[in-house]
Amino acid sequence: MRFWAKRIHWYGALVFFMMVCAVFLRLYRLSDFTMFLSDQGRDAIIIHDIVTFKHFPTIGAPSSMGQVFLGPFYYYLIAPFLPLFGFNPLGLSVGVVILCMIGLIATVIVLKRELNKPTALLFLFFATFSFVIIEYSRFSWNPNLLPVFSFFTLYFFYRTITKKRVIDAIAWGIFFGLSFQLHHLALFMGGTMAVVWIFYFFKNKQKVLSLRNAAIAVGAFIFASAPLILFDIKNHFINLNNFLKTLSAPDTLAKSSVFQRIMDSNGTFFTNLLNIPFSAESALTILLLVVALVLFLLKKKKKIHLLITIHALHFVIYIFLFGLINIERHPHYYLTVYFSFFLVMSYLLIRFPIHNYIKFVVIGTICSVFIAINFPKYYFFKEVGNDQIGHSRRVAAFLSPKIGNQPFNIATWPVNFTEDNYTYFLILNGHRPLDRAKIEIANQMFVLCNQEPCEVLNSPSWNISMFGPAKIDKMWTFERIIIYKLVHADTK
Repeated sequence: MRFWAKRIHWYGALVFFMMVCAVFLRLYRLSDFTMFLSDQGRDAIIIHDIVTFKHFPTIGAPSSMGQVFLGPFYYYLIAPFLPLFGFNPLGLSVGVVILCMIGLIATVIVLKRELNKPTALLFLFFATFSFVIIEYSRFSWNPNLLPVFSFFTLYFFYRTITKKRVIDAIAWGIFFGLSFQLHHLALFMGGTMAVVWIFYFFKNKQKVLSLRNAAIAVGAFIFASAPLILFDIKNHFINLNNFLKTLSAPDTLAKSSVFQRIMDSNGTFFTNLLNIPFSAESALTILLLVVALVLFLLKKKKKIHLLITIHALHFVIYIFLFGLINIERHPHYYLTVYFSFFLVMSYLLIRFPIHNYIKFVVIGTICSVFIAINFPKYYFFKEVGNDQIGHSRRVAAFLSPKIGNQPFNIATWPVNFTEDNYTYFLILNGHRPLDRAKIEIANQMFVLCNQEPCEVLNSPSWNISMFGPAKIDKMWTFERIIIYKLVHADTK
Protein backbone atom coordinates (compact mmCIF):
# COMPACT_ATOMS: atom_id res chain seq x y z
CA MET A 1 0.00 0.00 0.00
CA ARG A 2 3.05 2.34 0.07
CA PHE A 3 2.49 3.13 -3.62
CA TRP A 4 -0.98 4.43 -2.82
CA ALA A 5 0.15 6.15 0.38
CA LYS A 6 2.57 8.35 -1.55
CA ARG A 7 -0.35 9.58 -3.65
CA ILE A 8 -3.00 9.72 -0.98
CA HIS A 9 -3.10 13.53 -1.18
CA TRP A 10 -4.55 13.07 -4.67
CA TYR A 11 -7.51 11.21 -3.24
CA GLY A 12 -9.70 14.23 -2.51
CA ALA A 13 -8.92 15.83 -5.88
CA LEU A 14 -9.71 12.62 -7.77
CA VAL A 15 -12.97 12.09 -5.86
CA PHE A 16 -13.99 15.66 -6.59
CA PHE A 17 -13.09 15.31 -10.28
CA MET A 18 -15.07 12.09 -10.68
CA MET A 19 -18.06 13.51 -8.82
CA VAL A 20 -18.04 16.44 -11.24
CA CYS A 21 -17.90 13.96 -14.12
CA ALA A 22 -20.73 11.93 -12.59
CA VAL A 23 -22.96 14.98 -12.23
CA PHE A 24 -22.13 16.16 -15.75
CA LEU A 25 -22.87 12.77 -17.35
CA ARG A 26 -26.22 12.61 -15.56
CA LEU A 27 -27.36 16.18 -16.19
CA TYR A 28 -25.93 16.97 -19.64
CA ARG A 29 -28.84 17.64 -22.03
CA LEU A 30 -31.19 16.03 -19.53
CA SER A 31 -34.22 17.96 -20.80
CA ASP A 32 -33.53 16.77 -24.36
CA PHE A 33 -33.36 13.08 -23.50
CA THR A 34 -35.09 12.39 -20.20
CA MET A 35 -37.73 9.72 -20.54
CA PHE A 36 -41.31 10.96 -20.18
CA LEU A 37 -43.63 8.21 -21.35
CA SER A 38 -46.60 6.50 -19.77
CA ASP A 39 -44.93 5.41 -16.51
CA GLN A 40 -43.43 8.85 -15.96
CA GLY A 41 -46.70 10.59 -16.89
CA ARG A 42 -48.67 8.36 -14.53
CA ASP A 43 -46.22 9.06 -11.71
CA ALA A 44 -46.30 12.80 -12.42
CA ILE A 45 -50.11 12.81 -12.18
CA ILE A 46 -50.03 10.93 -8.87
CA ILE A 47 -47.29 13.17 -7.45
CA HIS A 48 -49.15 16.26 -8.65
CA ASP A 49 -52.19 15.09 -6.69
CA ILE A 50 -50.01 14.49 -3.62
CA VAL A 51 -48.39 17.92 -3.58
CA THR A 52 -51.72 19.65 -4.30
CA PHE A 53 -53.34 17.66 -1.46
CA LYS A 54 -55.90 15.99 -3.74
CA HIS A 55 -54.97 12.37 -3.05
CA PHE A 56 -52.50 10.47 -0.89
CA PRO A 57 -51.94 6.99 -2.36
CA THR A 58 -51.28 4.01 -0.12
CA ILE A 59 -50.05 1.80 -2.94
CA GLY A 60 -47.54 2.36 -5.70
CA ALA A 61 -47.34 1.61 -9.39
CA PRO A 62 -47.74 -1.87 -10.89
CA SER A 63 -44.30 -3.33 -11.57
CA SER A 64 -43.21 -4.71 -14.92
CA MET A 65 -43.55 -8.18 -13.37
CA GLY A 66 -47.25 -8.57 -14.09
CA GLN A 67 -49.87 -6.73 -12.07
CA VAL A 68 -47.78 -6.74 -8.90
CA PHE A 69 -48.01 -3.40 -7.13
CA LEU A 70 -45.07 -1.65 -5.55
CA GLY A 71 -45.27 0.51 -2.45
CA PRO A 72 -45.88 4.29 -2.53
CA PHE A 73 -42.50 5.21 -1.00
CA TYR A 74 -41.03 6.45 -4.28
CA TYR A 75 -43.91 8.89 -4.85
CA TYR A 76 -43.42 10.61 -1.51
CA LEU A 77 -39.62 10.59 -1.73
CA ILE A 78 -39.52 12.30 -5.11
CA ALA A 79 -42.62 14.48 -4.69
CA PRO A 80 -40.90 17.70 -3.43
CA PHE A 81 -38.99 18.05 -6.70
CA LEU A 82 -42.15 18.58 -8.76
CA PRO A 83 -43.28 21.89 -7.17
CA LEU A 84 -39.63 22.96 -6.82
CA PHE A 85 -39.42 22.96 -10.63
CA GLY A 86 -42.77 24.67 -11.19
CA PHE A 87 -44.55 21.36 -11.91
CA ASN A 88 -42.24 20.68 -14.84
CA PRO A 89 -41.79 16.87 -14.74
CA LEU A 90 -38.12 17.43 -15.56
CA GLY A 91 -37.84 18.20 -11.85
CA LEU A 92 -38.57 14.55 -11.05
CA SER A 93 -35.65 13.46 -13.25
CA VAL A 94 -33.39 16.05 -11.63
CA GLY A 95 -34.56 14.73 -8.26
CA VAL A 96 -33.45 11.23 -9.22
CA VAL A 97 -30.05 12.58 -10.27
CA ILE A 98 -29.68 14.42 -6.95
CA LEU A 99 -30.71 11.40 -4.88
CA CYS A 100 -28.41 9.10 -6.88
CA MET A 101 -25.49 11.48 -6.39
CA ILE A 102 -26.15 11.83 -2.65
CA GLY A 103 -26.25 8.04 -2.45
CA LEU A 104 -23.03 7.70 -4.45
CA ILE A 105 -21.23 10.19 -2.21
CA ALA A 106 -22.46 8.35 0.88
CA THR A 107 -21.35 5.03 -0.61
CA VAL A 108 -17.82 6.32 -1.24
CA ILE A 109 -17.61 7.69 2.31
CA VAL A 110 -18.64 4.31 3.69
CA LEU A 111 -16.15 2.42 1.52
CA LYS A 112 -13.33 4.74 2.47
CA ARG A 113 -14.08 4.17 6.17
CA GLU A 114 -14.75 0.43 6.04
CA LEU A 115 -12.17 -0.60 3.43
CA ASN A 116 -9.61 1.84 2.06
CA LYS A 117 -9.29 4.87 -0.17
CA PRO A 118 -8.04 3.08 -3.31
CA THR A 119 -10.99 0.67 -3.29
CA ALA A 120 -13.44 3.53 -2.76
CA LEU A 121 -11.81 5.48 -5.59
CA LEU A 122 -11.86 2.59 -8.06
CA PHE A 123 -15.49 1.80 -7.19
CA LEU A 124 -16.36 5.45 -7.76
CA PHE A 125 -14.68 5.31 -11.17
CA PHE A 126 -16.79 2.34 -12.29
CA ALA A 127 -20.01 3.83 -10.90
CA THR A 128 -19.28 7.23 -12.47
CA PHE A 129 -18.64 6.06 -16.02
CA SER A 130 -20.84 2.96 -16.26
CA PHE A 131 -23.41 3.61 -18.96
CA VAL A 132 -26.08 1.43 -17.36
CA ILE A 133 -25.74 3.32 -14.06
CA ILE A 134 -25.79 6.66 -15.87
CA GLU A 135 -28.80 5.68 -17.97
CA TYR A 136 -30.90 4.70 -14.96
CA SER A 137 -30.00 7.94 -13.21
CA ARG A 138 -31.30 10.21 -15.98
CA PHE A 139 -35.06 9.77 -15.65
CA SER A 140 -37.69 9.28 -13.02
CA TRP A 141 -38.64 5.70 -12.26
CA ASN A 142 -38.91 3.78 -8.99
CA PRO A 143 -36.24 1.08 -9.73
CA ASN A 144 -33.60 3.70 -10.52
CA LEU A 145 -32.73 4.26 -6.86
CA LEU A 146 -32.17 0.56 -6.19
CA PRO A 147 -28.34 0.57 -6.48
CA VAL A 148 -28.10 2.98 -3.54
CA PHE A 149 -30.83 1.44 -1.40
CA SER A 150 -29.57 -2.10 -2.02
CA PHE A 151 -26.04 -1.09 -1.08
CA PHE A 152 -27.14 0.42 2.21
CA THR A 153 -29.39 -2.56 2.96
CA LEU A 154 -26.34 -4.81 2.81
CA TYR A 155 -24.16 -2.24 4.56
CA PHE A 156 -26.42 -1.97 7.60
CA PHE A 157 -26.81 -5.75 7.59
CA TYR A 158 -23.01 -5.96 7.77
CA ARG A 159 -23.01 -3.39 10.57
CA THR A 160 -25.63 -5.37 12.49
CA ILE A 161 -23.54 -8.53 12.21
CA THR A 162 -20.31 -6.85 13.31
CA LYS A 163 -21.42 -4.07 15.69
CA LYS A 164 -24.60 -5.68 17.03
CA ARG A 165 -26.24 -2.31 17.59
CA VAL A 166 -30.00 -1.77 17.60
CA ILE A 167 -29.75 1.36 15.43
CA ASP A 168 -28.01 -0.64 12.70
CA ALA A 169 -30.66 -3.38 12.86
CA ILE A 170 -33.40 -0.77 12.46
CA ALA A 171 -31.62 0.82 9.49
CA TRP A 172 -31.07 -2.62 7.95
CA GLY A 173 -34.76 -3.50 8.13
CA ILE A 174 -35.94 -0.10 6.90
CA PHE A 175 -33.58 0.00 3.91
CA PHE A 176 -34.57 -3.56 3.01
CA GLY A 177 -38.26 -2.66 3.20
CA LEU A 178 -37.80 0.49 1.12
CA SER A 179 -35.76 -1.44 -1.46
CA PHE A 180 -38.62 -3.93 -1.64
CA GLN A 181 -40.99 -1.03 -2.31
CA LEU A 182 -38.77 0.17 -5.16
CA HIS A 183 -38.85 -3.26 -6.82
CA HIS A 184 -39.89 -6.70 -5.66
CA LEU A 185 -36.72 -8.39 -6.95
CA ALA A 186 -34.87 -6.66 -4.12
CA LEU A 187 -36.36 -9.45 -2.03
CA PHE A 188 -33.58 -11.68 -3.37
CA MET A 189 -31.18 -9.87 -1.05
CA GLY A 190 -32.90 -11.86 1.68
CA GLY A 191 -31.23 -15.02 0.39
CA THR A 192 -27.76 -13.58 0.90
CA MET A 193 -28.58 -12.11 4.29
CA ALA A 194 -30.16 -15.36 5.47
CA VAL A 195 -27.05 -17.39 4.55
CA VAL A 196 -24.65 -14.96 6.25
CA TRP A 197 -26.84 -14.45 9.32
CA ILE A 198 -27.26 -18.21 9.90
CA PHE A 199 -23.50 -18.74 9.58
CA TYR A 200 -22.71 -16.02 12.12
CA PHE A 201 -25.55 -17.05 14.40
CA PHE A 202 -24.02 -20.48 14.97
CA LYS A 203 -20.52 -19.02 15.11
CA ASN A 204 -21.46 -16.23 17.53
CA LYS A 205 -21.72 -16.91 21.25
CA GLN A 206 -24.16 -14.02 21.76
CA LYS A 207 -27.11 -15.84 20.21
CA VAL A 208 -29.76 -13.95 22.15
CA LEU A 209 -28.34 -10.66 20.95
CA SER A 210 -28.31 -11.92 17.37
CA LEU A 211 -31.94 -13.04 17.65
CA ARG A 212 -32.93 -9.71 19.17
CA ASN A 213 -31.34 -7.71 16.37
CA ALA A 214 -32.84 -9.97 13.71
CA ALA A 215 -36.29 -9.53 15.29
CA ILE A 216 -35.81 -5.75 15.34
CA ALA A 217 -34.76 -5.79 11.68
CA VAL A 218 -37.81 -7.87 10.75
CA GLY A 219 -40.02 -5.43 12.62
CA ALA A 220 -38.41 -2.48 10.82
CA PHE A 221 -38.89 -4.28 7.47
CA ILE A 222 -42.58 -4.84 8.25
CA PHE A 223 -42.94 -1.20 9.27
CA ALA A 224 -41.32 0.03 6.03
CA SER A 225 -43.42 -2.44 3.98
CA ALA A 226 -46.66 -1.68 5.85
CA PRO A 227 -48.45 -0.10 2.84
CA LEU A 228 -47.90 -3.24 0.77
CA ILE A 229 -48.87 -5.56 3.61
CA LEU A 230 -52.04 -3.65 4.46
CA PHE A 231 -52.99 -3.47 0.78
CA ASP A 232 -52.66 -7.23 0.45
CA ILE A 233 -54.62 -7.97 3.61
CA LYS A 234 -57.39 -5.64 2.46
CA ASN A 235 -57.48 -7.15 -1.05
CA HIS A 236 -57.32 -10.87 -0.20
CA PHE A 237 -53.55 -11.09 -0.89
CA ILE A 238 -53.96 -10.18 -4.55
CA ASN A 239 -50.41 -8.81 -4.72
CA LEU A 240 -48.84 -11.95 -3.26
CA ASN A 241 -50.88 -14.23 -5.51
CA ASN A 242 -50.00 -12.22 -8.63
CA PHE A 243 -46.33 -12.24 -7.62
CA LEU A 244 -46.31 -16.03 -7.25
CA LYS A 245 -48.17 -16.45 -10.54
CA THR A 246 -45.68 -14.22 -12.31
CA LEU A 247 -42.70 -16.15 -10.98
CA SER A 248 -44.16 -19.48 -12.05
CA ALA A 249 -45.89 -18.42 -15.27
CA PRO A 250 -44.93 -20.52 -18.32
CA ASP A 251 -43.25 -18.48 -21.05
CA THR A 252 -40.40 -18.82 -23.51
CA LEU A 253 -37.80 -18.96 -20.76
CA ALA A 254 -39.57 -21.92 -19.19
CA LYS A 255 -38.68 -24.02 -22.21
CA SER A 256 -35.06 -24.12 -21.11
CA SER A 257 -33.55 -26.00 -18.19
CA VAL A 258 -32.88 -24.36 -14.84
CA PHE A 259 -29.14 -24.57 -15.52
CA GLN A 260 -29.57 -22.82 -18.86
CA ARG A 261 -31.70 -20.09 -17.28
CA ILE A 262 -29.00 -19.46 -14.65
CA MET A 263 -26.39 -19.30 -17.43
CA ASP A 264 -28.63 -16.88 -19.35
CA SER A 265 -29.16 -14.80 -16.21
CA ASN A 266 -25.40 -14.45 -15.76
CA GLY A 267 -24.80 -13.77 -19.45
CA THR A 268 -27.48 -11.09 -19.59
CA PHE A 269 -25.99 -9.40 -16.52
CA PHE A 270 -22.63 -8.87 -18.21
CA THR A 271 -24.33 -7.87 -21.48
CA ASN A 272 -26.32 -5.20 -19.64
CA LEU A 273 -23.35 -4.14 -17.52
CA LEU A 274 -21.04 -3.42 -20.46
CA ASN A 275 -23.60 -3.01 -23.26
CA ILE A 276 -21.80 -5.50 -25.46
CA PRO A 277 -23.13 -8.98 -26.25
CA PHE A 278 -21.81 -11.80 -24.09
CA SER A 279 -22.56 -15.43 -24.71
CA ALA A 280 -23.51 -17.51 -21.69
CA GLU A 281 -20.15 -19.29 -21.97
CA SER A 282 -18.03 -16.12 -22.10
CA ALA A 283 -19.94 -14.61 -19.18
CA LEU A 284 -19.39 -17.79 -17.20
CA THR A 285 -15.67 -17.53 -17.95
CA ILE A 286 -15.60 -14.01 -16.44
CA LEU A 287 -17.44 -15.21 -13.36
CA LEU A 288 -15.05 -18.13 -12.91
CA LEU A 289 -12.07 -15.78 -13.25
CA VAL A 290 -13.47 -13.64 -10.45
CA VAL A 291 -13.98 -16.74 -8.29
CA ALA A 292 -10.43 -17.88 -9.11
CA LEU A 293 -9.11 -14.47 -8.04
CA VAL A 294 -10.91 -14.79 -4.70
CA LEU A 295 -9.51 -18.28 -4.17
CA PHE A 296 -6.03 -17.06 -5.08
CA LEU A 297 -6.21 -14.33 -2.44
CA LEU A 298 -7.40 -16.82 0.14
CA LYS A 299 -4.55 -19.16 -0.75
CA LYS A 300 -2.16 -16.25 -0.19
CA LYS A 301 -3.74 -15.88 3.25
CA LYS A 302 -5.25 -12.57 2.30
CA LYS A 303 -8.31 -12.16 4.49
CA ILE A 304 -11.39 -11.05 2.53
CA HIS A 305 -13.31 -8.26 4.25
CA LEU A 306 -16.78 -9.34 5.42
CA LEU A 307 -18.47 -6.52 3.52
CA ILE A 308 -16.87 -7.78 0.31
CA THR A 309 -17.89 -11.36 1.13
CA ILE A 310 -21.49 -10.24 1.57
CA HIS A 311 -21.52 -8.40 -1.78
CA ALA A 312 -19.83 -11.29 -3.58
CA LEU A 313 -22.40 -13.72 -2.16
CA HIS A 314 -25.17 -11.30 -3.06
CA PHE A 315 -24.07 -11.26 -6.68
CA VAL A 316 -23.81 -15.05 -6.94
CA ILE A 317 -27.04 -15.79 -5.05
CA TYR A 318 -28.97 -13.12 -6.95
CA ILE A 319 -27.88 -14.52 -10.32
CA PHE A 320 -28.82 -18.01 -9.13
CA LEU A 321 -32.25 -17.03 -7.79
CA PHE A 322 -32.98 -14.87 -10.82
CA GLY A 323 -32.19 -17.85 -13.01
CA LEU A 324 -34.88 -19.89 -11.27
CA ILE A 325 -37.77 -17.67 -12.30
CA ASN A 326 -39.51 -17.44 -15.65
CA ILE A 327 -39.35 -13.75 -16.55
CA GLU A 328 -37.47 -11.67 -19.09
CA ARG A 329 -34.02 -10.31 -18.20
CA HIS A 330 -34.46 -6.53 -18.44
CA PRO A 331 -31.46 -4.34 -17.48
CA HIS A 332 -33.26 -2.74 -14.53
CA TYR A 333 -33.83 -6.18 -12.98
CA TYR A 334 -30.10 -6.20 -12.16
CA LEU A 335 -29.99 -2.80 -10.47
CA THR A 336 -29.54 -4.41 -7.06
CA VAL A 337 -26.27 -6.09 -8.08
CA TYR A 338 -24.40 -3.61 -10.30
CA PHE A 339 -22.83 -1.85 -7.30
CA SER A 340 -22.00 -5.20 -5.70
CA PHE A 341 -20.07 -6.33 -8.76
CA PHE A 342 -18.19 -3.03 -9.07
CA LEU A 343 -17.28 -3.16 -5.39
CA VAL A 344 -16.01 -6.73 -5.46
CA MET A 345 -13.95 -6.11 -8.59
CA SER A 346 -12.47 -2.90 -7.15
CA TYR A 347 -11.50 -4.63 -3.92
CA LEU A 348 -9.94 -7.63 -5.65
CA LEU A 349 -7.93 -5.48 -8.05
CA ILE A 350 -6.56 -3.34 -5.22
CA ARG A 351 -5.77 -6.35 -3.04
CA PHE A 352 -4.17 -8.49 -5.76
CA PRO A 353 -0.62 -9.35 -4.53
CA ILE A 354 1.58 -8.04 -7.35
CA HIS A 355 4.11 -5.23 -7.54
CA ASN A 356 2.39 -1.89 -7.05
CA TYR A 357 3.65 -0.40 -10.31
CA ILE A 358 2.45 -3.43 -12.26
CA LYS A 359 -0.86 -3.18 -10.43
CA PHE A 360 -1.10 0.47 -11.44
CA VAL A 361 -0.61 -0.47 -15.10
CA VAL A 362 -3.18 -3.29 -14.90
CA ILE A 363 -5.79 -1.11 -13.22
CA GLY A 364 -5.07 1.74 -15.62
CA THR A 365 -5.54 -0.59 -18.57
CA ILE A 366 -8.82 -1.94 -17.18
CA CYS A 367 -10.09 1.59 -16.57
CA SER A 368 -9.12 2.65 -20.09
CA VAL A 369 -10.93 -0.35 -21.61
CA PHE A 370 -13.95 0.37 -19.42
CA ILE A 371 -14.11 3.97 -20.68
CA ALA A 372 -13.59 2.81 -24.28
CA ILE A 373 -16.52 0.39 -23.96
CA ASN A 374 -18.90 2.80 -22.27
CA PHE A 375 -18.12 6.12 -23.95
CA PRO A 376 -19.69 5.22 -27.35
CA LYS A 377 -22.95 4.52 -25.50
CA TYR A 378 -23.25 8.11 -24.27
CA TYR A 379 -25.91 8.97 -26.83
CA PHE A 380 -26.54 12.41 -25.33
CA PHE A 381 -23.23 13.66 -26.75
CA LYS A 382 -24.06 13.04 -30.41
CA GLU A 383 -27.73 12.25 -31.01
CA VAL A 384 -30.66 14.60 -31.55
CA GLY A 385 -32.83 14.84 -28.44
CA ASN A 386 -36.35 13.42 -28.48
CA ASP A 387 -37.69 16.11 -26.11
CA GLN A 388 -40.44 13.87 -24.78
CA ILE A 389 -41.50 16.38 -22.13
CA GLY A 390 -41.72 19.22 -24.64
CA HIS A 391 -43.59 17.02 -27.11
CA SER A 392 -46.15 16.01 -24.49
CA ARG A 393 -46.59 19.63 -23.41
CA ARG A 394 -47.12 20.85 -26.99
CA VAL A 395 -49.62 18.13 -27.86
CA ALA A 396 -51.58 18.89 -24.68
CA ALA A 397 -51.53 22.61 -25.50
CA PHE A 398 -52.83 21.88 -29.00
CA LEU A 399 -55.57 19.61 -27.68
CA SER A 400 -56.74 21.76 -24.76
CA PRO A 401 -58.86 24.27 -26.75
CA LYS A 402 -60.41 21.38 -28.71
CA ILE A 403 -61.66 19.91 -25.43
CA GLY A 404 -63.25 23.12 -24.22
CA ASN A 405 -64.86 23.09 -20.82
CA GLN A 406 -66.70 19.81 -21.38
CA PRO A 407 -66.01 16.42 -19.77
CA PHE A 408 -64.04 14.08 -22.00
CA ASN A 409 -62.48 10.67 -22.33
CA ILE A 410 -59.04 10.07 -23.78
CA ALA A 411 -57.39 6.98 -25.25
CA THR A 412 -54.57 6.03 -27.61
CA TRP A 413 -53.89 3.67 -30.46
CA PRO A 414 -52.11 1.29 -30.58
CA VAL A 415 -52.56 -0.03 -27.07
CA ASN A 416 -48.85 0.17 -26.21
CA PHE A 417 -48.93 3.89 -27.07
CA THR A 418 -50.34 5.31 -23.86
CA GLU A 419 -51.67 8.73 -22.89
CA ASP A 420 -50.54 9.49 -19.34
CA ASN A 421 -47.67 11.75 -20.42
CA TYR A 422 -50.15 13.89 -22.40
CA THR A 423 -52.79 13.68 -19.70
CA TYR A 424 -50.41 15.17 -17.15
CA PHE A 425 -50.12 18.42 -19.11
CA LEU A 426 -53.86 18.41 -19.86
CA ILE A 427 -54.43 18.32 -16.10
CA LEU A 428 -52.04 21.25 -15.65
CA ASN A 429 -54.15 23.05 -18.27
CA GLY A 430 -57.32 22.36 -16.27
CA HIS A 431 -58.56 19.37 -18.29
CA ARG A 432 -58.74 16.18 -16.25
CA PRO A 433 -60.28 13.24 -18.17
CA LEU A 434 -63.03 11.12 -16.71
CA ASP A 435 -61.94 7.95 -14.94
CA ARG A 436 -61.93 5.10 -17.44
CA ALA A 437 -61.47 2.53 -14.69
CA LYS A 438 -64.81 3.63 -13.19
CA ILE A 439 -66.52 3.47 -16.62
CA GLU A 440 -67.16 7.21 -16.59
CA ILE A 441 -68.25 8.10 -20.14
CA ALA A 442 -68.46 11.63 -21.53
CA ASN A 443 -70.03 12.90 -24.75
CA GLN A 444 -66.66 13.25 -26.42
CA MET A 445 -63.54 11.12 -26.63
CA PHE A 446 -60.14 12.10 -28.00
CA VAL A 447 -58.02 9.30 -29.44
CA LEU A 448 -54.32 9.91 -30.10
CA CYS A 449 -52.81 7.65 -32.75
CA ASN A 450 -49.14 7.35 -33.72
CA GLN A 451 -49.35 4.28 -35.95
CA GLU A 452 -51.61 3.80 -38.97
CA PRO A 453 -54.05 2.27 -39.65
CA CYS A 454 -55.72 3.96 -36.68
CA GLU A 455 -58.44 1.61 -35.47
CA VAL A 456 -60.60 4.10 -33.64
CA LEU A 457 -64.04 2.88 -34.74
CA ASN A 458 -65.08 -0.61 -33.68
CA SER A 459 -61.67 -0.74 -32.05
CA PRO A 460 -60.30 -3.95 -30.52
CA SER A 461 -58.95 -1.74 -27.72
CA TRP A 462 -61.30 -1.66 -24.73
CA ASN A 463 -59.88 1.73 -23.83
CA ILE A 464 -61.57 3.09 -26.97
CA SER A 465 -64.56 0.76 -27.37
CA MET A 466 -65.74 1.45 -23.80
CA PHE A 467 -66.94 4.83 -25.17
CA GLY A 468 -69.68 2.93 -27.03
CA PRO A 469 -70.87 3.27 -30.64
CA ALA A 470 -69.05 6.27 -32.03
CA LYS A 471 -68.40 8.33 -35.12
CA ILE A 472 -65.51 10.61 -36.03
CA ASP A 473 -66.47 14.23 -35.50
CA LYS A 474 -63.12 15.91 -36.25
CA MET A 475 -59.53 14.94 -36.97
CA TRP A 476 -56.22 16.79 -36.68
CA THR A 477 -52.54 15.93 -37.22
CA PHE A 478 -49.98 17.48 -34.90
CA GLU A 479 -46.34 16.47 -34.31
CA ARG A 480 -46.78 13.12 -36.02
CA ILE A 481 -49.83 12.38 -33.86
CA ILE A 482 -53.25 11.93 -35.47
CA ILE A 483 -55.92 13.14 -33.08
CA TYR A 484 -59.52 11.99 -33.48
CA LYS A 485 -62.49 13.51 -31.75
CA LEU A 486 -65.20 10.89 -31.35
CA VAL A 487 -68.79 11.54 -30.45
CA HIS A 488 -71.56 9.07 -29.81
CA ALA A 489 -73.11 7.66 -32.98
CA ASP A 490 -76.83 7.94 -33.56
CA THR A 491 -78.02 4.37 -33.06
CA LYS A 492 -81.72 5.04 -33.72
